[in-house]
Amino acid sequence: MKHLSRLLIAVMLFAGISNVSAQDKNNPWQFSFGVNAIDLYPTNSDKAFAGPWFDEYFNVSDHWNILPSISTIAVSKYVGDGFSLGARGSLNRIENAGDVRVDDLSHYAIDGTIKYNLTEGKKFDPFVEIGGGYTWVDDIGAGTINGGLGFNYWFTENLGLNVQSSYKHVFEDYGFEHFQHVLGLAIRFGGSDTDGDGIYDKDDACPEVAGLEAFNGCPDTDGDGIEDSKDDCPDVAGIAALNGCPDTDGDGIADKDDACPNDAGPKELNGCPDADGDGVADKDDSCPNEAGPSENKGCPWADKDGDSVLDKDDQCPDVAGTVANNGCPEVTEEVQKQLNDYAKTILFDTGKSSIKSQSETVLGDIIKILNEYPNAKFTIEGHTDSVGRASTNQRLSDERANSVMNYLITNGIASNRLSAQGFGEDKPIASNKTRAGRANNRRVEINLVK
Repeated sequence: MKHLSRLLIAVMLFAGISNVSAQDKNNPWQFSFGVNAIDLYPTNSDKAFAGPWFDEYFNVSDHWNILPSISTIAVSKYVGDGFSLGARGSLNRIENAGDVRVDDLSHYAIDGTIKYNLTEGKKFDPFVEIGGGYTWVDDIGAGTINGGLGFNYWFTENLGLNVQSSYKHVFEDYGFEHFQHVLGLAIRFGGSDTDGDGIYDKDDACPEVAGLEAFNGCPDTDGDGIEDSKDDCPDVAGIAALNGCPDTDGDGIADKDDACPNDAGPKELNGCPDADGDGVADKDDSCPNEAGPSENKGCPWADKDGDSVLDKDDQCPDVAGTVANNGCPEVTEEVQKQLNDYAKTILFDTGKSSIKSQSETVLGDIIKILNEYPNAKFTIEGHTDSVGRASTNQRLSDERANSVMNYLITNGIASNRLSAQGFGEDKPIASNKTRAGRANNRRVEINLVK
């Protein structure tokens, strides 16, 4: 048994040391050693020496079997989510089988364990454990299924006290159910530091990149006191208020977002100045020292004709007009009367629509008036007396109205400003029974379209 125990200890040590490089989390390996006590009494088995469950559970002097030397050694590996897998080897001598004294029987066991830690990262570290193994008493061996409770109390990050108690149930009739209690020291190790910054990977928020302890192992490349992951400008020193970015002109806008990083300006203009305060940044303002709207590139709108209607809204920007008429002059009743006084003097060849040459002067006067009101529209109306057939008169009035309209268009009046219509003999302004009345009824009128 002596050789077997030495071999067992050697195997356990080798398992713990040779796998130090296999890490999942900070200090995933735990090695423990200490003394164990075997108690066959409070197991409620059918053996003559056994008592009820947990009866005299702490009767150390009468029931516990303790070998006064290091008699237990164990190693386990953390596999995640609070679970660890491990193995334990133990040696002992049985002198007390309950209240019965027996010969000095050797006891040794090897067990596999599954441990679940109820807390992590605390000084007091309770756990539950299940597993199975094989136990020999002298030369008689039997398989066991095990369950237990225990705790580690860590004095330092790596060194602690290990206390646990396990029940081992034996399925063979010749075996002995028993409790095994363990008291010892626990050592945990195996933490890795991939980036070599002195912070274990488990606690290192940036395990692949060397960093600072103040930032949980993450770097601060530009040294501005803001870790790179929270630094919008990790390669250029800046200020915390701007997430680590610089603000050269001090306008509260980070240089990376500032369209004018060297000249202070408001946020709404992306950090560019606005000397005239018109809301157009100086770099985009064609008149940086004179306020104006953005639609006109920061320059004030012109009013060339001085009629208080800005050129952009002035339908007659070169002629003074009224606001009500969109900057164009309004046709007054006097002007309307003058147009018709002129129009009535237009002469045509008898029974025809051709204009006599002596009417060119009066037509010129009409054109001058129309040009003074460039946005006004007019209708040219032709009228006749009642001599002759009505259909002939209607056609003649149409032709004369269109003849005047075409003359005006030919001489520069926009066609979209003019329309023509003949009324024949339908709208007389005097009696057709007299020569003078008929002369007045033969006329052309030019009327404003309202």
